[in-house]
Amino acid sequence: MENDDDKRLLARVARGQTQAMRLLYERHHSALYAFIISRGSDGTAAEDVLHDTMLDVWRLASRYRGAASVRTWIFSIARNKQVDRVKGSARLTLVAEMPDTVDAAPNAETVIEASQDAEKVRACLDKLKNVQRTAIRLAFYEDLSYEEIAEIEDVPAGTIKSRIFHAKQALIRCLGQSGDLTIRAAKP
Repeated sequence: MENDDDKRLLARVARGQTQAMRLLYERHHSALYAFIISRGSDGTAAEDVLHDTMLDVWRLASRYRGAASVRTWIFSIARNKQVDRVKGSARLTLVAEMPDTVDAAPNAETVIEASQDAEKVRACLDKLKNVQRTAIRLAFYEDLSYEEIAEIEDVPAGTIKSRIFHAKQALIRCLGQSGDLTIRAAKP
C-alpha cells in the first residue's frame, strides 16, 4: 500500500520545499542505508551512495510519475547508484542465478523467531550472498512485495523468489547448527 504521506512529501520536494526533503530523508534514510550496506558497501561507501541517492531524489522529484511507490522509486535510485559505484570501482562480481523453485520453506520470520539468539541470526544473515541478504532485508524487514523488490533489483520476480527461497534454506541450515535449536518447516 502506497504511503500517501510519501507522495505528498515528494510533490512538495518537486516544488523545491527543503523541509519536505528533510522529512522524506528522515523517513527513509535508515532503511536505505541498511539496503546499501546489504549490497556490499562499507559504511563510508554506503554514506556516499545514500547521499547521491537523496540528491537524485531532490533533482528528479518532479519526474516521479507514480508507476511505483515512492519508497520503491527511491530504493531503485539507490540500487542504480550502488551498481554505478561498483562498476566504477571495477569490483563487480558475477553470481550465477539459481533456477526458480517452489518455496516450501518456512517464511523468514518463522526461522528468525525459532532462534532467540540475535547474534546467531546476524551471523547467519552475514553469511548469505549479498543478493540473498538484500532480498531478505527488503522482503522481511522493509515489508516489500516480490514485485517491488524485483523492480528495485531490476530482475524478474521469479529471481527474487528464488533468492529468498535459497536464503531461507541457508538460514535454516545455519540456525539449525546449534544443538539446542529445532527448526520445523512450515506445512505447504
